[in-house]
Amino acid sequence: MEPTVLGLILDSSVVIEAERQRHTVPQLLRWVFHAVGEAEVAICSITVAELAHGVFRADTAERRECRRSFLDELKRTVPVFPITDEAGEIAGKLSAEGATRGLKLPFDDLLIGACALERGYGVATRNLRHFHRIPGLVVRQL
Repeated sequence: MEPTVLGLILDSSVVIEAERQRHTVPQLLRWVFHAVGEAEVAICSITVAELAHGVFRADTAERRECRRSFLDELKRTVPVFPITDEAGEIAGKLSAEGATRGLKLPFDDLLIGACALERGYGVATRNLRHFHRIPGLVVRQL
């Protein structure tokens, strides 16, 4: 039986997929609720950085504006959890433990996972490969 989580942090892979499909934030949230049921939903400040990267890398002004609008609406709609010193400690511990087993996780995914663990949340993602490597983290595929 999977542990109970207080909510889900949306990984950027989920948000990017929704934006690419030209969904609105309410449509994204309906998709999440349909897939996993009623749950508190948030994003991590690292996800904001990843999405902002996409805004500034957009190859057209129209795409940049669409991405900017989507990110702004997402930040207005769901809580954004910061990386706290506790999450930093969790990430450092997980990174060190993984290194002793020969595992190297992308640092952004490690921080998102640590942010979720700190709050008793799981992660909703399309990137199972990285997040399944974080011990104790509940991962939901979308």
